[in-house]
Amino acid sequence: MSDHELLLSDAEREALSELAQVPDTPPQLALVVDDDSDTREVLAQILELHGISCVQADSAMGAMLQLRANRRIGLLITDLRMGPESGLDLIREIRDSERAALPIIIISGDASVKDAIAAMHFSVVDFLLKPIDTSTLVKLAREELGLG
Repeated sequence: MSDHELLLSDAEREALSELAQVPDTPPQLALVVDDDSDTREVLAQILELHGISCVQADSAMGAMLQLRANRRIGLLITDLRMGPESGLDLIREIRDSERAALPIIIISGDASVKDAIAAMHFSVVDFLLKPIDTSTLVKLAREELGLG
């Protein structure tokens, strides 16, 4: 034992050893939100084929429940047109919550310029129109989740 190790108790040496170990951080997840189950499933499958783990929600309320319950969610991908709450309602709620810094990608099939401008005011990563360029979606998702 070195001189500095002699100064520490066994409990202190054990605590230091535990601190020095790198914890296994679980991979971050993408939360895919769309009230159309086919679209939601396809998006999640595409992302998972590219190494991005996903969870899904079919509504803004379901998405908020997932965000509160699962701290591993590191990215939200949401449709804009959903009922009863829209994607913009969901984004407003997130930006007013403890998850305000969450990166968000919006997808939409029929968004107006007004919708796109409103979304950009909420600091979203991107606004993708359907049909979605999947390579762009995967690239953005990988970047936001730190997967390169």
